[in-house]
Amino acid sequence: MSMLDLQIQDGVARLTINRPEARNAMTRAMWGDLVALLQETASNNKVRCLVLTGADPAFCAGGDVKAMVDRLDGKHMPSLQEETDLIRGYMEASRLLHEMAKPTLAVINGACAGAGFSLAMACDLRLASRTAKFTTAFARVAGSGDFGGSWFLSKIVGTAKARELYYFATGFTGEQAESMGVVNRAVTADELDSVASQWARQLAEGPSVAHGYMKSNFNLAEHASLQDVLDQEAQNMARSFRTADHAEAARAFIEKRTPKFEGK
Repeated sequence: MSMLDLQIQDGVARLTINRPEARNAMTRAMWGDLVALLQETASNNKVRCLVLTGADPAFCAGGDVKAMVDRLDGKHMPSLQEETDLIRGYMEASRLLHEMAKPTLAVINGACAGAGFSLAMACDLRLASRTAKFTTAFARVAGSGDFGGSWFLSKIVGTAKARELYYFATGFTGEQAESMGVVNRAVTADELDSVASQWARQLAEGPSVAHGYMKSNFNLAEHASLQDVLDQEAQNMARSFRTADHAEAARAFIEKRTPKFEGK
């Protein structure tokens, strides 16, 4: 298995960050590879749900701090513009998780910090072990934060709480994350894999075209007026009514059976 492993089965893409000896901290090469794999997943019509997770015992500890130190000690420091362009390119990972037209689920089994925390926030849904450890972490390395974490976290917990979590880099557990609304659900470590599989399977077996329209509606609602959202909802609902999945669901409802969706 490489440091980033993508497995696709039964409509579910499972993308695992696999550098457990470093708590799945991301090198710059890994960020570039992650963007490429997410682009591949977003364009793959056979994928109806994406699960992002990390190899035990961590989800993702963020950027590789050792590599940051090595870069500082190197002979060539990139210019401000070069550094900015690099970071912007890597942060495409968050945009893809947030905007690809299929549900994304972060399964958080352990340490979730810094840019790893931001990646989890970029996903549509978050499922965590109750004992998972969360922190924004950026203040601990005198960084301002990246990968959209300040935007996502403000939307999820409100700006005052988000600022507190960033300024103080407070640590909290998966159970506390659930109480704050940072994760959708926290379960025991023994339950995590089975619940994650159940959620992923249900998403992959669902009406994936409609899921994509739902996601675009929610994304628009994050910044648009009510009228703009009403207009888009009308268009997307009309499009949904023209799908094979809608026809199947309507017939299944009348026939009192479970619908079988094909994502068409």
